[in-house]
Amino acid sequence: MSELEEGKQKFLDLVKSVDAAVQVVMPVTPSNSMFLISLTKGANRKFITVPEDDIIDLPNEADILAKVKKVVKDAVATL
Repeated sequence: MSELEEGKQKFLDLVKSVDAAVQVVMPVTPSNSMFLISLTKGANRKFITVPEDDIIDLPNEADILAKVKKVVKDAVATL
């Protein structure tokens, strides 16, 4: 599994840990080194952008994990 695939899986696990009811749609490849990720819960949808480097570093960097987790928690709170 590539670093990018590991990071994507870690991101999916992170979202599930915040709220298992949230559905995630993540593009296969980034655009301009950013992933535009859709979070959906019921009829509500929120888009967040996460840098490609953050996705790659997610499994191994605690500070990146904390930063991305805050973004996800804030986005899920608005759903």
